[in-house]
Amino acid sequence: MPSASVLETKKQAVAALAEELKAACTGVLVEYSGVTVTDDTALRAELRKDNVKYKVVKNSILKRAAEEAGLAGLEAVLSGTTALALCEEDYVAPARILKKFADSHKDFNIKSGFMDGEVVDLATINSLADLPTKDVLLATVCNAFNAPIAAFARVLQAVVDKSGEEVPAKEEAPKAEEAAPAEEAPAAEEAAPAEEAPAAEEAAPAEEAPAAEEAAPAEEAPAEEAAPADEAAE
Repeated sequence: MPSASVLETKKQAVAALAEELKAACTGVLVEYSGVTVTDDTALRAELRKDNVKYKVVKNSILKRAAEEAGLAGLEAVLSGTTALALCEEDYVAPARILKKFADSHKDFNIKSGFMDGEVVDLATINSLADLPTKDVLLATVCNAFNAPIAAFARVLQAVVDKSGEEVPAKEEAPKAEEAAPAEEAPAAEEAAPAEEAPAAEEAAPAEEAPAAEEAAPAEEAPAEEAAPADEAAE
C-alpha cells in the first residue's frame, strides 16, 4: 500500500495537472513510443517556440486530472505511452506541430484531444492541424478589416483631388469682386460734376438778375419823359 507521502505527492500532481487542463484552450494526447531522444528534443523545441507545453504523463494521473477538469471521454485512450501537449492561447499550434511530426514518424500517433473544455475527435484535431499558423490567421483577419478601410481612404483621396481641381474657380471670385469697385469708380467721378452743376446754374441767375433789373428802368425812363414833350407841342 502506498505511503501517505506518496499519496499526497500523487494528489498534488493530479491537482496541478487539472489546473493546467482547465487553463488550456486546447490539448492533444499522443502516443510517443519509438521516438528517439534527438527527435523528441527537436519536437519539444518546436512546440516551445509556439508556447506549447509538452510532457509525458502517467495515465492514472491524467485520468484523475481529466475528471477534475470535467473532460469526460479521455479514459478510452489512456493506455500505452501518453504525452500531453497544452496551449493557453493558440488553438492550432499543438495539433499542427504534432500532426506534422506524426506524419514523419510511424510510431508516433495522435490519440485524442480537447478544445475549450470539450473532448474532440481525431477528425477535429486533423482539421485544426490543417489550418494556417496564428500569425497567418491574424494577417488574414487584418487584411479583411483593412480592405474596407483602404477603399474608404481611396474615396477620400478622390474627393480631395476633386476639390483641388475646383480651387482655381474659387480664386477667381475675389478678382470679380475687385473688378466691381473699378466699374463703380467712374460713376462716382461722373456724379461729382452732376452735383456741382446746380450750383453753377444757381450762380448764373444770381449774377444776371441785377443787370436785368438795372436795364429795365433805363429803358422806361425816356419813354415817360417823352410823353409830356408831345403834350406840350399840342
